[in-house]
Amino acid sequence: MSAIELQHIIKNFKTPTSDVEVLKDVSFSAEPGSLSLVLGPSGSGKSTFLTIAGGIQTPTSGVVTTAGQELDKLSGKARDALRLDKIGFVLQSYNLVPYLTVGEQFTLVDKIKPKNNLSHDELDQLLDDLGIGDLVNQYPASLSGGQTQRVAIARALYPDPAIVLADEPTAALDSPRVAVVGQLLADLAHKRDKAIVVVTHDVRLEKFADRTFTLLDGQLSEGDTSNAA
Repeated sequence: MSAIELQHIIKNFKTPTSDVEVLKDVSFSAEPGSLSLVLGPSGSGKSTFLTIAGGIQTPTSGVVTTAGQELDKLSGKARDALRLDKIGFVLQSYNLVPYLTVGEQFTLVDKIKPKNNLSHDELDQLLDDLGIGDLVNQYPASLSGGQTQRVAIARALYPDPAIVLADEPTAALDSPRVAVVGQLLADLAHKRDKAIVVVTHDVRLEKFADRTFTLLDGQLSEGDTSNAA
């Protein structure tokens, strides 16, 4: 069974003068144990695609099935519970709490989701893998863009979600850090049977992906990345 399946998704946004079709009959699936990469330039609909897959936005038409449940058949409360239990988001805004240290960001997760998070040893290993183990007492304001991005990645992975949806997770990282993050995501997919979907314009991640797609002008195709970057 697919961890995420999108069937014939259309998403329109109204402007004062017209309707803009951001996604045009998009179908997609991601299996447990796989890392899927969706490449596309800015404005191609990548963030819209990802937030619809995760149930943050609703499509104009089409069906989204996540963890075996059709999202449009769930109440708002049930969708929230599904996201909390099954999905880890890495969003471009990072959403770190400014008055909490890096270490306290994970304590906050424990309060919201007390069970089935990574162990303390697993969290320490994750922070070390990402090169941020020495930042646990720092506040977000004192972090660089790349450090903030890596903390956001760690926080999304800490609840041990079955599905990880990442929006430009390497945008602020140099090539050595991109390699670390790419290998970490691939290992999580393959060794822990997670479905990981990354939307990005960063072609440096291609070598870590099991499947690569292109999203261009609202249309999704598999394999061809020649116009994606």
